[in-house]
Amino acid sequence: MRLKIEHRTRYAFSEPVRFVVQSLKLTPSRHEGQKPVNWSVTAEGCQITAGFTDGYGDEILTLTCPEPRTEVDVLVSGEVITKDTSGVLRGHAEQIKPRAFLRATDLTEPDSNIRDLAMSVAASQGADETGQPGTLDLAHALVAGVADAIAYTPGTTHAQTRAAEALEAGHGVCQDHAHVMISAARVLGLPARYVSGYLFTDANGETHEAAHGWAEIALDGLGWVGFDVSNRCCPTDGYIRLGSGLDARDAAPLKGVHSGLADEDMDVTLSVQEAQQQ
Repeated sequence: MRLKIEHRTRYAFSEPVRFVVQSLKLTPSRHEGQKPVNWSVTAEGCQITAGFTDGYGDEILTLTCPEPRTEVDVLVSGEVITKDTSGVLRGHAEQIKPRAFLRATDLTEPDSNIRDLAMSVAASQGADETGQPGTLDLAHALVAGVADAIAYTPGTTHAQTRAAEALEAGHGVCQDHAHVMISAARVLGLPARYVSGYLFTDANGETHEAAHGWAEIALDGLGWVGFDVSNRCCPTDGYIRLGSGLDARDAAPLKGVHSGLADEDMDVTLSVQEAQQQ
């Protein structure tokens, strides 16, 4: 599939701010399942320096605005050629070993409910607390368990909602699904991480959030495999992977700082469409 992306993030400040610096994880990663073409990241009046690849294997750009600003518009456009690999991440250059993703964060710290969910799913699959045997089947069972426990309900959580809070509430969005999945997998000794990206809305009229998040779990014999709890599936050629991290905060496409006490509003518009094959 060939997908076309138009993504705009606009920051508006109540008064001029200085020394705006942002880290941009807005370039699709290169691997067997996708290849970006004609990709562009721009921001009028600001400088975007040449990128580098971090330890996760993701390309990072740095945005700086030398003059005081009341708004910053980050524009992303381009196309990505995708291929369905059944969620298996192959050919992705990264330096960090999977065991580094066993570490909990503030957003993914497990509580007794997450531990109980993880152990219950493991027991149903004949696995123990290490996730063995049958880690692939176990991962799919975790997807079903988390999806059953948390109803997809937009607007009921926020960016700082912790996995334990979402599970207790019983509702949330893709970020919450991924965080609980990651937390439960780590309880079972399976390295897990958060992935940020884009999701194509298919021609069947099914509604999805175009900006999307899902989990990846490192499995013996397969390596990293993606699992999308919100859609109860592994990523297909309708998914575009931007980057990964220990949680959504670590994998955020944009994050930065500025000098000043101005109030800030952010507005995002995003379009993911199927492009004509060339």
